[in-house]
Amino acid sequence: QLQLVESGGGLEHPGGSLRLSCQASGFTLDGYNIGWFRQAPGKEREGVSCISPGGGSTNYKISVLGRFTVSRDNAKNTAYLLMNNLNPEDTAVYHCAAAPVKPYTDCSLSPYQYESGYWGQGTLVTVSS
Repeated sequence: QLQLVESGGGLEHPGGSLRLSCQASGFTLDGYNIGWFRQAPGKEREGVSCISPGGGSTNYKISVLGRFTVSRDNAKNTAYLLMNNLNPEDTAVYHCAAAPVKPYTDCSLSPYQYESGYWGQGTLVTVSS
């Protein structure tokens, strides 16, 4: 079964950290851009961060720049999102997505790049005191 599975969400205090994982099964992440998206209650889905197949190119939503770090380990078929200095506005369901791309294609924070790829079911991150 071809799928992405996120893990690592949970309840954290403001200022705390969490690391999300995105594990692929049934296919290899080589050749795929990986995007991280989130959707808070009552709000639209938004792109948070992304990383190119080789990891050489990354992008971040302005509000998470300097706090979040995206990475990947293709040997483990897994991508990660390290989230530091969390605040209540980061509360959301976080999804990872994988988009098949040609070499040297920059990753995008738009979900349209990932329409022909795979999406995970999401993991809930709650930031509250």
